[in-house]
Amino acid sequence: MKAKTVLAALPLLLVSGLANAEAENAAAGDGAGTEVDEIIVKGRTLSIDKLNSVKTPTPIIDVPQSLSITTSEQIQQQSFQSIGDVLRYTPGLSISQGEGHRDAIIIRGIQTTADFFVDGIRDDVQYYRPLYNVAQIEVLRGSNALLFGRGGGGGVINRVQKQANLDSQFTSLSGGIDSFGSYTTSVDTNYVTSDNSALRFNVYYQSLENHRDFYEGESFAINPTFKLALSDVTTATFSYEYIDDDRGVDRGVPSQNVDGGPDVPLAGYDDTFFGSPEQNFTTIEANLFRARLDHEFSEALRGNVTAQFADYDKAYQNLYASEEVVVTNGVFSEVELDGYVDKTARENMIIQANLVAEFSTGGIGHTLLFGVEAGDQETENSRRDNVFAANGDDQLFIPFTDPLQIPAFSFPNQVRDRASAVSFASIYLQDQLDLTDNFKLIAGLRYDEFDIDVLDIIEQNDGDAVDGRFSRKDSEVTPRYGLIYKPAENVSIYASYSETFLPRSGDQFLTLTLDAESTRPQFFENKEVGVKWDLREDLSLAAALFELERESYTSVDPEDPAQLIIVEGSETTGFELELAGRFTDFWTITAGYANLDGVVLRVDGSGNSGNVTRQTPDSMFSIWNTFIVNDSVSFAFGANYQDSFFIREDNSVEVPSYTRVDAAAYYQVTDRLRLQVNVENLLDEDYYPDAHSNDNITTGEPANARITAIYTF
Repeated sequence: MKAKTVLAALPLLLVSGLANAEAENAAAGDGAGTEVDEIIVKGRTLSIDKLNSVKTPTPIIDVPQSLSITTSEQIQQQSFQSIGDVLRYTPGLSISQGEGHRDAIIIRGIQTTADFFVDGIRDDVQYYRPLYNVAQIEVLRGSNALLFGRGGGGGVINRVQKQANLDSQFTSLSGGIDSFGSYTTSVDTNYVTSDNSALRFNVYYQSLENHRDFYEGESFAINPTFKLALSDVTTATFSYEYIDDDRGVDRGVPSQNVDGGPDVPLAGYDDTFFGSPEQNFTTIEANLFRARLDHEFSEALRGNVTAQFADYDKAYQNLYASEEVVVTNGVFSEVELDGYVDKTARENMIIQANLVAEFSTGGIGHTLLFGVEAGDQETENSRRDNVFAANGDDQLFIPFTDPLQIPAFSFPNQVRDRASAVSFASIYLQDQLDLTDNFKLIAGLRYDEFDIDVLDIIEQNDGDAVDGRFSRKDSEVTPRYGLIYKPAENVSIYASYSETFLPRSGDQFLTLTLDAESTRPQFFENKEVGVKWDLREDLSLAAALFELERESYTSVDPEDPAQLIIVEGSETTGFELELAGRFTDFWTITAGYANLDGVVLRVDGSGNSGNVTRQTPDSMFSIWNTFIVNDSVSFAFGANYQDSFFIREDNSVEVPSYTRVDAAAYYQVTDRLRLQVNVENLLDEDYYPDAHSNDNITTGEPANARITAIYTF
């Protein structure tokens, strides 16, 4: 904790924020702590050299897939504090609550807690991922196992880390505080240690507060990276990240029935905490080690090898509302509480290698990707249900008071104690063929072997004939195809087809049972057509139509959260539109729109067939405008709109639509110091941005301001 205390005292002396990219580049070579050629805002190239997710040196305009990139400059300008903040301004994505202790997202109607990557390597334990060391965030929409392996049914989120810079030395100190008293401080420094090596050091501390009663927490992370140029054609990069996060678990408000239709979020209690102030908390300690070797064999052949070891120790416990509120004579009178404590220890080792060759045969150009990936992951997970002293049960109706008067309870009831071992091996091959000046073809296959062994310790010790050992092995081949037509160099029209799969054990390997042993993984198919148009070198437009089909999957039974129901599939069709770049010398814009139609195909034993898929708004829109007044002053405003959505497949609770307006102002004090004010929810909209279950619905923050500054030298 001493490191946290020292860090917390540092940049608050500055009052801080954000320097624009131009001023910072002049002052420090890469200003906001990101190499200029590594942040491709203008839509040029996602390159293997930059550790980005497509793995080949392919211009964005020639990627036959809908994608969005958020740079570190954008993160600073909009004062984003989390992955959720970023994705609210990304078309086609909505945020799930994640039970108040993890990142959880909905991509094209598919919910996931595991499809997160760092520099193309999987990072799937459940926690809140900080942004202090992010160079850019890449969102690739649509199934694509060829590039990422299992999961990623709706798409993936890839964080590109800041890397050591061999060419310049700089230090950036930043800090900020908002209306609730939450504050953040960070340091980003790069030191050239020799002619062929450099060390970069990123560290941050955040004290958490918001509008909710009793909510607080703190987060600390540190990430040194070292780059060594072994020769003109070989580079080694080493990275270590330590994350320590401790915060309250807040699952929002329950639902209520107002007019006999679908239930809606409980109104008028945006600040009320439906849990235990002392017993609702989550902690995680994570250690991530990564080493990468890049080598250029020739101008036409290059490759890389990455090894990652990660160690996560995660725990959370909570009470939460588990039923809609009871209303007596028009008065909110009772609420039911439930709870549990859950602990996860996970270690994984992943090795990935890629070769990229560029050559021609018979007048046809080839960009050939060959890769292998292998890994082992070991997880220990346990869960204990709460028991209330008043009734000896895990659920209890209590009279409503504000704040709640929580009766005595404990967590003695062990309901899960499992250990799982996962191993996988993959090989993939993809070729991009330049058939003519106007036509390109992409075709590839990936082969995955996925093996899971689970030991259910409770089942092993219960004395029956079942020994508690379950296992399953799957071998899958998944394709990726794309056809690109380029009527001009700055325009591409594409069609693509891709698949992925998810093991029956789920994305966190906790649900494998004897009944599931003989059931094959669920599959996803994404069909997409789109157009990408670079209107100018600094302004681009992209549009996509897609159809995403999902095979049989499980979901929590809304009538009994301890039970699972089988959903025989879903289908999401939609349209996405994105505009990004500079309109004029003084006006920059980022805007996105998505229209989604998600349908449940069939649910065994229920009447949910034909219902809307969970947390899939019909329409989402976002826009952010930045205006430069002069060399010292600029300002910005934006908005995001989210249509109403149903929380679960039963469509019994509907969260209303909302529009939130945000704004910002920037003042360049000197070439090195800039002040910034961001105002979130400027019009003080009362809204509900996301949810986890029918009675765990997040309340949006009221109007609040964040003052930040950054000093670079």
